[in-house]
Amino acid sequence: MRLRALLETDALGLRLLGGAGELDRGVRGVMTTDLRDPSRYLSGGELVLTGLAWRRAPKDSEPFVRILDAAGVAGLAAGEAELGHIPEDLVTACVRHRLPLFAVREDVAFATITEHVVRQVSGERAGDLAAVVDRHRRLMTSGPAGGGPEVVLGLLSSDLDLRAWVLTPTGRQVAGGGAPLAASRAAALAAEHLAATRSGRRSPYRVTVAGTAYSLFPIGDPGRGASPAAVKDVRETVLSDWLLAVEADAGEWPAERLDLLQGVAQLISVERDRRDASRTVRRRLAQEVVDLVQDGAAPAEIAARLRVAAPVLLPGVGAAPHWQVVVARVEWAGGEERSAHAAGPVAQAVLEEILTDRTPPGTAPGTDLSDRIAVAHADGEAIALVPLAWTATDLGAGASGAGGSEAGAGGTGASKAGAAGGSEASAAGPGASGTGAAAADVAVDHRPGLDAEALLGAVRGTLGAGLGEDGRLTLGVSAAVHSAEGLRGALEEARHARRVAAARPGRVSAAGHHELASHVLLLPFVPDDVRRAFTARLLDPLREYDKRHRAELIPTLEAFLDCDGSWTRCAARLHLHVNTLRYRVGRIEQLTGRDLSRLEDKLDFFLALRMS
Repeated sequence: MRLRALLETDALGLRLLGGAGELDRGVRGVMTTDLRDPSRYLSGGELVLTGLAWRRAPKDSEPFVRILDAAGVAGLAAGEAELGHIPEDLVTACVRHRLPLFAVREDVAFATITEHVVRQVSGERAGDLAAVVDRHRRLMTSGPAGGGPEVVLGLLSSDLDLRAWVLTPTGRQVAGGGAPLAASRAAALAAEHLAATRSGRRSPYRVTVAGTAYSLFPIGDPGRGASPAAVKDVRETVLSDWLLAVEADAGEWPAERLDLLQGVAQLISVERDRRDASRTVRRRLAQEVVDLVQDGAAPAEIAARLRVAAPVLLPGVGAAPHWQVVVARVEWAGGEERSAHAAGPVAQAVLEEILTDRTPPGTAPGTDLSDRIAVAHADGEAIALVPLAWTATDLGAGASGAGGSEAGAGGTGASKAGAAGGSEASAAGPGASGTGAAAADVAVDHRPGLDAEALLGAVRGTLGAGLGEDGRLTLGVSAAVHSAEGLRGALEEARHARRVAAARPGRVSAAGHHELASHVLLLPFVPDDVRRAFTARLLDPLREYDKRHRAELIPTLEAFLDCDGSWTRCAARLHLHVNTLRYRVGRIEQLTGRDLSRLEDKLDFFLALRMS
């Protein structure tokens, strides 16, 4: 805005005392000061407001005005409340330095002028930024992205002083216009966004996290003020849509600024669509391999398809020495009418995000491995083929060879891959060339396989907020396999592991292949009424006794079994005297009619506790 506009605003009551020829100066901000030397707080273009408390004698005016002129301020507005008038020495100094000077009436508060200037300047900046956003949108929709979301978020920071970030439903940061958010805060914002979206609240969602106010804008929201549930079934997108998190409370924002931020969110949705489109080839390749595996195709045919997939998933490596299969399903209570055709893509998007968010141990910071994720879907399940080979460039210096033995321990039988491990990779992989020369220049590290629980990690609570009370996410992970022959078994193994996870409580649960070699595999398939009767017969007498006497018999039983019946170790763990422990175990045996020295009775108690 111009100084002239301030003078023409009657509500401000400004009176020009000098500098009539400088009224076209632009005002970029406002500052109130009574310091003799405010230069450290000036950056140029400000309207300086002062109550004249710095002036103790006429000689003080000249150095004060000289400092303002050197800082490049737009003008000076002096209040009449302190002296009842504006001193002539100040008028003379301003005329000498050609600095516009205004008198502020005693009945006009500096806060009124400040609010007016800030509102006008912000509006102008928002208009300029809106033009930039529109230009950027045209660039992104007509060709390659013109710098991505970071450009617009940077403009929000520089022009409107708004810090903003683009986050995924798991809290992973896609882009930011300031310092990166702490992982815990990003996850908390994602959870707040998911919960608000599920509840059907109108956007933007205003939340407070760790004492800081944020406004959350859904990426690709159908329109400000619209309820997402009224436009689409929110369950189909809530777990995959990005969000724009702005560090500000949008509650008092004018409509123009809200519209601007909605435009930014829509612009970023273009980038989201572009990235989704880049996954089309990987999804198609994964779908072809999964279809072949499910249809019982010959291993040679599957291996041929993997030779096509490997260069896409592992650029520069030629073949993946080992693969893991991950299966995920998203289900909604009372959603039997929802077809597998609708549920599959939801699970596919969720699994892609989980795998992108959980990069391998040792990965260099900032490495984007999203182009290594291949997820298909079939019969309502998402099925991922995860390669367990990563180039030395991805892992950073010194990582090569660190995890070979661990991968072997996970069931692959892989040997360590050092700097010359490329030949081993080509020899082991399902698309090997036989010589290994093409891959020998790239050091390959066989990272430890994916762990089911670690895969979910911190995203468990975040995704739970999006699932709501009626949704469940279950996930199963296979052991690693190093040939096409093993993929069919790996797929079935991952599906069995997912069923084990589905038998557990909680909205988000996972199970790995190692759990399929124990009693855990059997428990999910025991009918519910049998499970309830079995556990009630053994444990209800102990629960009733604990409730009446606070005897802690159930915790004692769990600890005793966990210590393999060792009196000394169990007493030490519970911080009890051995005689006290013997008394409690005797009471357990008396109440249940069982003998904890017998293997059969120990096993019955163990299973009852696991099923309870």
